[in-house]
Amino acid sequence: MSKAKQKIKPDKAAKRPARSPAPGSPSGSQIVHFPESEPLQLDCGGALAPFSLAYQSYGTLNEEKSNVVLVCHALTGDQHVASTHPLTGKPGWWETMVGPGKPVDTNRFFVICVNHVGGCMGSTGPMSENPETGKPYGLDFPVITIPDMVRAQARLLDHLGIADVFCVTGGSMGGMQVLEWAASFKDRVFSAIPIAAGARHSSQNIAFHEVGRQAVMADPQWCGGRYLERDKQPRKGLAVARMAAHITYLSDEALHRKFGRSLQDRARVSFGFDADFQVESYLRHQGASFVDRFDANSYLYMTRAMDYFDLAADHDGDLAQAFAGTSTRFCCVSFTSDWLFPTEEIRAVVQALNAVAADVSFVEIETDNGHDSFLLHEPELFATVSGFLSAAARTRGLDI
Repeated sequence: MSKAKQKIKPDKAAKRPARSPAPGSPSGSQIVHFPESEPLQLDCGGALAPFSLAYQSYGTLNEEKSNVVLVCHALTGDQHVASTHPLTGKPGWWETMVGPGKPVDTNRFFVICVNHVGGCMGSTGPMSENPETGKPYGLDFPVITIPDMVRAQARLLDHLGIADVFCVTGGSMGGMQVLEWAASFKDRVFSAIPIAAGARHSSQNIAFHEVGRQAVMADPQWCGGRYLERDKQPRKGLAVARMAAHITYLSDEALHRKFGRSLQDRARVSFGFDADFQVESYLRHQGASFVDRFDANSYLYMTRAMDYFDLAADHDGDLAQAFAGTSTRFCCVSFTSDWLFPTEEIRAVVQALNAVAADVSFVEIETDNGHDSFLLHEPELFATVSGFLSAAARTRGLDI
């Protein structure tokens, strides 16, 4: 039988959090404001109140609210998953995956993407006003974890009247959140697609993040995190942090294929420290463009959240116990050239799921595009996600 469809409508109940258009988000973002009486309890022991969450949605919610796909964004992503970014004017960060007729088909599914708490695109974070001081939080903002982010997302779904999600998916830090959703909200997740992720951060990953944080904090304009109060921006430090991180998103093969040792706009080396090589110029561009859309303190907080994530440690060191009793269907994806989250990281998750007799499939995709493969044109990834979602939809009896 055909199911009627509806658009999300604002709640009319007086006690519901208020909702308003997100500042600077002409492409349809909304913000939900949770009052001081509804604090977000945090792993650090404190609470965040009041707080706001910015989100964007695509597609149409069916009458049963059973066709929801929650997309969790990566470290430097945001809610603009499949529409023009309001600051950069660039396409959404996952337009290869999300949209009409695409693997996450917005003709079939109602897609929600939330800017993480601690972020800088409308959700409460270090840039936000501290109600106790009337000034930006800066480093007075509490340390946020991956579970904190997921609990905040669950609060948003509660506000929208969505009891469970058909699928939760994301790559990298988004994939960490997928695993946290599956572990902490087993009864709310029908299917899950963690991509290019792991159940914890390796010491090497923590080390790269620390280099980035130290680059930010070494910038004289960081001002101990109070740069907004002084009308300054630690642009150079944040750019260097982005440059270092960006290297980890690629593979040696991809870098060599794209740049090799080609020189940048010159016939010979300069015997100086300009960008002689194309790869140098590329990284400088990545750093310079990043600082126009991202907050330095948010970068510190988001990287720290990834570092602290350890799903097994949260379950007495037993990763399998994190998923005990789950009925969620999983499709875990890795890439052969991803050295940031190599295949063995997601394979450990698959083994833990097998140990509790979970419904799990695993795909390792051969590509030389490195960690960023989940953001690029990877036909095997598209086919995997599309096929898994279609099969899961049939299993759930979705008439879409």
